[in-house]
Amino acid sequence: MIEINHLSRYYGDFKAVDDVSVNIQRGEVVGLLGHNGAGKSTIMKMITGFLEQTLGSVCIDGWKTGDDKAAIQQRIGYLPENCPVWPEMNVIEYLQYQARLHGVQAGDLNQAVATAIRRTELKEKASQSIQTLSRGYRQRVGVAQAILHNPDIIILDEPTNGLDPTQIRHMRGLIAELAEQATVIISTHILQEVQAVCERVLILRAGKLVVDASLDALQSGHTLLIRLDNPEATGYLGQIEGVTSVQPRVDSEHHCYALTAPAHIAPYVADAVHRHGDKLYAMQAEVRDLEAVFAEVNQDDNSPYQTIIKPADSEGGI
Repeated sequence: MIEINHLSRYYGDFKAVDDVSVNIQRGEVVGLLGHNGAGKSTIMKMITGFLEQTLGSVCIDGWKTGDDKAAIQQRIGYLPENCPVWPEMNVIEYLQYQARLHGVQAGDLNQAVATAIRRTELKEKASQSIQTLSRGYRQRVGVAQAILHNPDIIILDEPTNGLDPTQIRHMRGLIAELAEQATVIISTHILQEVQAVCERVLILRAGKLVVDASLDALQSGHTLLIRLDNPEATGYLGQIEGVTSVQPRVDSEHHCYALTAPAHIAPYVADAVHRHGDKLYAMQAEVRDLEAVFAEVNQDDNSPYQTIIKPADSEGGI
């Protein structure tokens, strides 16, 4: 659905986005991660057509952002990071105004506004001036304007910014509901939100796409943990094809080893243990949370995650 090919954006000599290519399929919920300045918001702005690329292209169902920008923007709901709103308007007035800008027909306008208010739980604030609202409620108004016209693609830059825990739970539910009918791209600094709602993760570093993986594949890591009865198994474990390192780990009951290796070689590890006459008490892929993966990608140039990983269930990929 969204095809990004060799996308770059320069500001003078500074390269904010550096040769990014990725395909996002219809119905995916994708988390876009990276430190401040990594290029997340710049990519979002280029997808929506609010910012022109220096090199490369963005196509949505065959339409290019440069040539077919107006048609593409009608299909996109966008919440920018700073959530621009008109503070002197009340919520209903603002959403009615935005609905007209989105091309909602006059006969459908009131229903579209009412639905957006219901979905973002703004009913009790609907007649209030936006300038009197808390930051969290203003954020909800921004989300409401993004979904007024039932877009095919919803792009949310920091959607939970300023929300309290109850509002965050509601936002997660809303994103899951939106994903039933739309492709959703979310940029956030809150990694727990990505783990809660996203199926796929893109991680940017200094403008480059360094990781593209399904969340399950990414968190499964590159380490197999095994527990044996042999305190001197390091030698033969390190000779198994696909194992790049073996590190003993402290275990109160058995001799534990951490093998740097892909999970699919597990049967070969079990076979090697059996051939050497050792007892295998346990073997499992090490599960890592997204915070650990993100830290490793951004701190260690030799990290096993410093390559683009094709999502397991994606067609077209990179």
